Amino acid sequence: MATIKDVAKEANVSTATVSRILNDDPSLNVPQETRQIVLEAAQKLNYVKKKKTYVRSSFTMGIVHWYSIQQEIDDPYYLSIRQGVEEFCRKNSIHLIRTFKDDIHYLESLKGVDGLVCIGKFSVDEMQEFEKLTRNIIFLDMATPQISVHTITLDFEKAINDALDYLVLLGHQRIGYLGGKEYLGDHSLYHDTRLSSFVHYCESHQIEYKPYVIEDQFSSESGYTMMCELIHSNRLPDAIFAASDPIAMGAIRALQDYHIRVPEDISIIGFDDIHAASYMNPPLTTVFAPAFEMGEYGANIIYHMQNMKTPLKIILPCTLIERESCQKKDSSKKETT
Repeated sequence: MATIKDVAKEANVSTATVSRILNDDPSLNVPQETRQIVLEAAQKLNYVKKKKTYVRSSFTMGIVHWYSIQQEIDDPYYLSIRQGVEEFCRKNSIHLIRTFKDDIHYLESLKGVDGLVCIGKFSVDEMQEFEKLTRNIIFLDMATPQISVHTITLDFEKAINDALDYLVLLGHQRIGYLGGKEYLGDHSLYHDTRLSSFVHYCESHQIEYKPYVIEDQFSSESGYTMMCELIHSNRLPDAIFAASDPIAMGAIRALQDYHIRVPEDISIIGFDDIHAASYMNPPLTTVFAPAFEMGEYGANIIYHMQNMKTPLKIILPCTLIERESCQKKDSSKKETT
């Protein structure tokens, strides 16, 4: 079988030149005649390029996801985080073990992992179980007072302030909140910084909010139900901040069913900027949450920073995306409560 050296000898050029021509190196500057001579020599000698072989990393990455597959479908925010982890592993040929918390014996399948990415909210007991598998762990989208673990979270406080600043700038002074409650494995309620930041902002800026705050689940169905509750109570605010895009989507559907116009009668802001948000009617104003990047960063940290003595606490910024579900308040309209 002919080699690059044989082709170089036949074409009377260096082996480096042959290699760069056969691999279409765009930085190589040689006459077209030389390229043709090399290609003809390779054809004459029946030279076949060797396929590159990729060596799989000996590192094994585990994912444990607190959502089920069905929940991922209903709320793709966590799906985006998982896809970020998986993309990093794919690019770096890292062996990946993917588990969901509702899988039978999911901890057993993670034995022997070199690093573990935990997506979602977990109790202290669950965290201790993970530490029995490996000390190389990161928790994504979960703030924890424990200082011994890596975490990546979002800057919810700044995101909420930006969203509410925007609504106030549009003239809205009665703003509602539709959110979801999340529970840890020990059934304790996870503290949602979105709600506490919302309340703090409203109280600091004399915004009327108390009659318009409802929490249920992070789903379109809950958004629909919560919005119907507000409509039936005859206490609609000027604007709504929804803690997720699916909640906002369900809320908008409820408003449309009751012939209440968005944004003419009420403005709505979501959170996440999932793919479907820009294709709604109207397109949803929302806060972009870098979920995919969170997953990539988390996997990168676990892969490259093993045995770090100082845990990392990373907070990622969010960005307000202005679309058409919000508009300036019509000051001529009579307010109702």
